[in-house]
Amino acid sequence: MSPKRITSHDVAKRAGVSRTTVSFVLNDVQGVQISQATRQRVLQAASELGYVPDAAAKALASRRAQIIGLVLTRSPHHIASDAYITQMLDELIEVVHRHGMRMMIEIVEPQHQKKAYLNLVRAKSIDGILLSGPRMDDEALKALEENGFPTVLMGQLPGTKFCWVDIDNQKAAKAAVNHLIKLGHQRIACITNAQPSYTAAADRFTGYRQALEDAGIPFAPSLVRYGDFDMDSGYRQMHKLLESGASFSAAFIASDTVALGAKAAIREHGLTIPHDIALIGFDDLPFAQFTDPPLTTVHLPVQDLARESGEMLIRILNQKQPGCERITLDTRIIVRQSCGARFNTSNLRQTNAEL
Repeated sequence: MSPKRITSHDVAKRAGVSRTTVSFVLNDVQGVQISQATRQRVLQAASELGYVPDAAAKALASRRAQIIGLVLTRSPHHIASDAYITQMLDELIEVVHRHGMRMMIEIVEPQHQKKAYLNLVRAKSIDGILLSGPRMDDEALKALEENGFPTVLMGQLPGTKFCWVDIDNQKAAKAAVNHLIKLGHQRIACITNAQPSYTAAADRFTGYRQALEDAGIPFAPSLVRYGDFDMDSGYRQMHKLLESGASFSAAFIASDTVALGAKAAIREHGLTIPHDIALIGFDDLPFAQFTDPPLTTVHLPVQDLARESGEMLIRILNQKQPGCERITLDTRIIVRQSCGARFNTSNLRQTNAEL
């Protein structure tokens, strides 16, 4: 026979309190006058008995679904090929489970964004939204903002009242390009991580341009291509750069995943890294240190970003967060072998390309 399931009645009996008190304590109901000693007695009784609250009962008691909705604004193909997503999910799942909640993942492609968020809210299947990859052209977010539904952006969006957690993408990209400039590179190509409608992509591109401008290096539109989150886009865009005849000695690739495809294209053209082309990526994904040569990159603290975002949303849901909070996390450059030593401008490949 299976052992008897421990109930809130058993916890109440062990702690010498009512079942209502047990419910208030274990669901952390605010505004109820319960002494600290009584709270501790209930928690100790629950621990000793190994009591696990029933999910349905907990949701009923708190009038919440106990589910957080993670919205990913990319295609399933992009999500499957991006190691950044895997790292983010690992940390978020841990945060959500630690608070006795669950997470539902919703994939919303750009062409279907118009009603997707509000449909989630109206279905009442989630308590709050974590949105990864905000876009500047996402008009549906305005409706979500007007609705006042608890929402935290993983990435910032100018002109909104949403809480968010992010890095300074512009500053980090500028530092990456400055690293190449300090090594002596003047002709620096750029492949973005995504289309510029994504705020992170736009900010990283702006950082690239700022670094060139501050160093007095003319911006060359012919040296810019737009990636699309995956390795294939990096491969295709680097091929286009090399086949265009444009002269460059280094490239800032605004995503390690995109950079991996770019490296393959460079090899197919019979060129070597970093002797012919120096590379610096962005994200510091786990595979970056194991590529050949190991990739110099900007370290993005993915786990910290996911943890801070999840905890922020839960504070909002529990009404423990005063006002709207915005957190900017630090980044740093991880120097490996893909940039090489100081560059000798006499080694620049000769082509007929012009600015």
